[in-house]
Amino acid sequence: MAKKEPKLPPVKHIAIAGNIGAGKTTLTTLLAKHFGWTPQYEDVENNPYLYDFYENMPRWSFNLQIYFLNSRFSQIIKIQQGNETVIQDRTIYEDAYIFAPNLHAMGLMTRRDFENYTQLFKTISSLIKPPDLVIYLKASIGALVANIQKRGREYEDNLRLDYLRRLNEYYENWAASYKEGKLLVIDVDKYNFAENPEHLNEVINKVRANLMGLF
Repeated sequence: MAKKEPKLPPVKHIAIAGNIGAGKTTLTTLLAKHFGWTPQYEDVENNPYLYDFYENMPRWSFNLQIYFLNSRFSQIIKIQQGNETVIQDRTIYEDAYIFAPNLHAMGLMTRRDFENYTQLFKTISSLIKPPDLVIYLKASIGALVANIQKRGREYEDNLRLDYLRRLNEYYENWAASYKEGKLLVIDVDKYNFAENPEHLNEVINKVRANLMGLF
């Protein structure tokens, strides 16, 4: 007989953050299944800018980031207006504090575009509530590369190691200074939740403990 899941507080929004290849989609699926939450994924297949961006980052960086910002803002509004508990694959904060600043620092987004983007994010963020819990998947470059190669997305073939390293640095700085709400850090190098049931159970217990501690 399956063990009954203890009743959790009435949370509405859980979000998973992490670098490219950290396992966000996998963990979103696993936690949604376990807790009975509604998963909400990043739509990479229908993104009209993604392939162009990886071919020519300076030309398409601003367009891509605006697309992501609008898409995630729309998702959050629906979450806040709905009645379901939703677990979201990637957060709106990652676009604003990690990807856009990195593109600007690398000279792949102009100062004018970056400032325009930043002001738009500030306006949007004033209209939304942060997630009840953010789960940050911390991963080494080796783990990221292994997962990226395993899933074999064609447009990710051009990803450079220095790009992933820079993103990891931004992620670490963001996680260390995150003050919007509750943050749970999961070390992907230590917890192979995708393939190891015991590791997944440990992650589930950590998530449950953090949610119970919200109230």
